[in-house]
Amino acid sequence: MAVRVQFENSNEVGVFSKLTNAYCLVGIGASENFYSAFEGELADVIPVVHASVAGCRIIGRLCVGNRHGLIVPSTTTDQELQHIRNSLPDSVKMQRVEERLSALGNVVACNDYVALVHPDLDRETEEILADVLKVEVFHQTVAGNVLVGTNCALSNRGGLLHPRTSIEDQDELSSLLQVPLVAGTVNRGSDVVGAGMVVNDWIAFCGLDTTSTELSVIESVFKLGEGQPSAIATTMRSTLFERYFK
Repeated sequence: MAVRVQFENSNEVGVFSKLTNAYCLVGIGASENFYSAFEGELADVIPVVHASVAGCRIIGRLCVGNRHGLIVPSTTTDQELQHIRNSLPDSVKMQRVEERLSALGNVVACNDYVALVHPDLDRETEEILADVLKVEVFHQTVAGNVLVGTNCALSNRGGLLHPRTSIEDQDELSSLLQVPLVAGTVNRGSDVVGAGMVVNDWIAFCGLDTTSTELSVIESVFKLGEGQPSAIATTMRSTLFERYFK
C-alpha cells in the first residue's frame, strides 16, 4: 500500500527519509506525525532510525542503501556513524565513502540487485557500491538527467521514472533492472520522483499532495497490493472456495 505523509511543510518525503527492506532512516527534528506514520507501518518489521548525516536532516539525499548495506558521505561524523550502525540490523554493512558527488542519494538509484549511477561517479565509489550493497553498477541517465537518484524510485518489484523518460529509455532501463518500469509523477505532478517518495517491496510513502491517480500508478507498478489483506480478499478467495467447498 502507499501512504501519504509530510515532513513539516514539505512533500519531499524522499529527501528526509531512506527506506529499504531491512531498515528505515528518518531525518531528526520533524513533527511527531511524520515519525508515527513510518513507525505505525514499519516498526513491527524493520527498525525505524532517527538520524542525521553531516549534521543535516536531508538523509534521503545524502546516503544510499539497500538491505545489504548503507553508504554515507565522508562528511558524516563519527558520532552519527556510530548511532546509525548501532541501530541497524547486524547483517547490514555500513561504510563512509570519499566522493566528490557527496549527495549520494541524488547520484545513485538502487534496489537490492542493481544500481544506476551518475556517469561521473568515481571508479572507487563504484567498487564500494558493488562490494557493500552487493549490486551490479551501471552508468545511466534518466530522461537525460544525470541525477538518477532524484529522478527515479526503485524497488525489487518495480520502478517509477521521471515523466519525460522515453519509451526506449524505459525499455533499456527495464532490461538492466529486470523489473517493470513506468514513467510517472508524485505530489500532484512533481517530476522529481526519487525526492517525492520512498518505497520498498511492500510499502511506499509519498508526499501529502500525491493524487489518488498517482497513488494507484505507484501501487500497481510496485505491486504493493499483493500479499496485503486486500489480495487475500480477492485473488485468494476463489482458491479457498475451491478447496473447501467442492
